[in-house]
Amino acid sequence: MKSNELLYELIKINSIKIQTKNPFTWASGWKSPIYFDNRVSLSFPNIRSEIKNHLCKIILEKYNEVDVIAGVATAGIPQSSLVADKLKKPLIYVRSKPKSHGMRNMIEGKLEEGKKIVLIEDLISTGGSSIKAVEAIREKRSDVLAVLSIFSYGFETSKKNFESVNCVSESLFKYNDLISVALNKKYINEDDEISLREWRIDPEKWGKKFN
Repeated sequence: MKSNELLYELIKINSIKIQTKNPFTWASGWKSPIYFDNRVSLSFPNIRSEIKNHLCKIILEKYNEVDVIAGVATAGIPQSSLVADKLKKPLIYVRSKPKSHGMRNMIEGKLEEGKKIVLIEDLISTGGSSIKAVEAIREKRSDVLAVLSIFSYGFETSKKNFESVNCVSESLFKYNDLISVALNKKYINEDDEISLREWRIDPEKWGKKFN
């Protein structure tokens, strides 16, 4: 399945929702016309398998020297597990903060020094959670080859954040891809397209219309 076809499948199963007139509210307080919930795709075997295959293709083509697949807890864990299984690689996952009891681990699973890691996340907004995971892995003296996500909003902030820690980040689907597919399939109209592009440029200013 081509990437644009897969993107449309995600729209059809409501894994991606677009509401320019009745926006969603993120935990940060931002108003957003888009809500991406990759967990929905896990309930559709064909779609989750296609996502896995696309991620594996990128890894085999660009990061074939990878030793370990890592997932960012919690949303990155399911796909990282599927990818690790297909590639026959060890799997670890990285918590948002150290466990409060027991071994107080932030990284779960066995990670030896000097390993090359591909870190899998479901989506990238500012990149904050992914970068915390990158830093946790680096503290264990292992190297993160790249952070791979299923979707990225493409904010300039996230680009700068990844550059600041010298880490490669790439996504299966980008924000502009989503707009193109949604418009082509008549899931959105031209007014929606304008609103979506305005939001991506300045989310805070866009959201003030709904306060």
